[in-house]
Amino acid sequence: MTGLLDVRRAADRAVTRAPWLNSRHSFSFNDYYDPANTHHGLLLVNNDDIVAPASGFDAHPHRDAEIVTWVLSGELTHRDSIGNSGVIRPGLAQRMSAGTGVLHSEQNESTTEPVHFIQMWIVPDIPGRNPGYQQQQIGDALAGGGLVAVASGSDPDAAIAIGNAEATLYAGRLQPGRSVELPDAAYLHLFVAIGRVDVEGAGELAAGDAVRVTGGGGQRVRAEAPAEILIWEMHARLGG
Repeated sequence: MTGLLDVRRAADRAVTRAPWLNSRHSFSFNDYYDPANTHHGLLLVNNDDIVAPASGFDAHPHRDAEIVTWVLSGELTHRDSIGNSGVIRPGLAQRMSAGTGVLHSEQNESTTEPVHFIQMWIVPDIPGRNPGYQQQQIGDALAGGGLVAVASGSDPDAAIAIGNAEATLYAGRLQPGRSVELPDAAYLHLFVAIGRVDVEGAGELAAGDAVRVTGGGGQRVRAEAPAEILIWEMHARLGG
């Protein structure tokens, strides 16, 4: 077990609120800017969003970002300017590559239920790619209780591909007492999306908490309550 662990608590995140949105930001985003908290490894954005019924993000542009959306509850409808559309539900891996530029919208079309999701942005290793979209159901794999490769630029067994060979996203649904081991990498980002876990060397983390690991891995992550975790394994960082 190696690496420097930096625990970030849910309550310390910046928050954007609107009548239809509650968004918590793990890194600098939009009007929130902290020069000491712009990224970790290749991860630029880790937003924890709750969107009210019959509302959402209207069409807006992105460029040169690999955007992975992970729904925790409810349903989110994606539409984009290159003709893709899909409904993202829990257990569905989804990625949009913004590349040379794309417009997309994300709407909660339910009239009664909010949608809760995590949206993550990774820097592509080659700018100016063609925009693209991919989604894949992985609920059955998650039921096994281990780590599942959701998105990767190098692992052919990952559910979906992303445009950076140095990054892989894993998800895990853990029952109490079940544990997994963090991969070994130059940079890791562990986010607790649901529940409560104990991380070797860092202690207890609850929903919304995260730990950033630099220069190692191998720590055990044990569920103290039913939990869902998201782990980025990254072998490079922004800026080289």
